[in-house]
Amino acid sequence: QVQLVESGGALVQAGGSLRLSCTASGRTFSMYTMGWFRQAPGKEREFVARINWSGGSTVYADSVKGRFTISRDDAKTTIYLRMNSLKPEDTAVYFCAASSRSIPAAQAMAPEYWGQGTQVTVSS
Repeated sequence: QVQLVESGGALVQAGGSLRLSCTASGRTFSMYTMGWFRQAPGKEREFVARINWSGGSTVYADSVKGRFTISRDDAKTTIYLRMNSLKPEDTAVYFCAASSRSIPAAQAMAPEYWGQGTQVTVSS
């Protein structure tokens, strides 16, 4: 089995910064693509960012481009999401996700594995 565990969610003021972490365990060799999704109350879960195995290819949602940065450690078992210039509309539960596939830039990520989420709340 693959387990994904997120951490780092917190209450922050608008304009502040936060870093989320996701650590994988189990069959981590199959996680070629990892990324982040988020879900706000009453809304659909939406894609935030993803990164490939080497860390050389990243994709961001337009809503976070220029503010958020995704990265991956050398062991490939942990990913991070650095969030700067946070806005109240960033408030959501953030989920770590993983796929065994290499995903073309124009194609949406369809995760096979999910974490349980970490709450990010941005106050105005």
